[in-house]
Amino acid sequence: MKQNSPELHTPVRNFSLQLSATPRGARLARLLAAEQLRSWGLPLDPARQVVAELSTNAATHGRTPGRDFRLLLYVVADTLRVEVTDTRADRLPTARLGLGLLLVDALADRWGVTRGLPPRKTVWAELDLAPEPESACSGGTGAFLPSSKDHKVESSPP
Repeated sequence: MKQNSPELHTPVRNFSLQLSATPRGARLARLLAAEQLRSWGLPLDPARQVVAELSTNAATHGRTPGRDFRLLLYVVADTLRVEVTDTRADRLPTARLGLGLLLVDALADRWGVTRGLPPRKTVWAELDLAPEPESACSGGTGAFLPSSKDHKVESSPP
């Protein structure tokens, strides 16, 4: 018996990089993320600033000599998610947020930390997208919209 599955009408886009946990790696993360957002027809800000802050934190506070960090951007439906994974799970963001995470908190609609397999952790932020009326840029799929703030620390399943 042949079954028809519903087609996915919303494209899923993703972009992943592994970069050195250095100031140069953080700068490259910001520049390459901006180019990817541009190719997807998405506005650069505030996503570019969120990538810059999370990548700088990974290179500064999540740095382990000889280990890289990973940047992942993906869009599903009306949400852009930015994830930065480093190898310092022992250094989670605290209740007293530094300037970088205060900026992420102000710019992102939601953000949090997910513990991965030791020694990894992922700091993530989500930005809500909204359709643009008649975009002059072909492929334009949305603009960022503010919404209620939410952040949390999660543990990965055992």
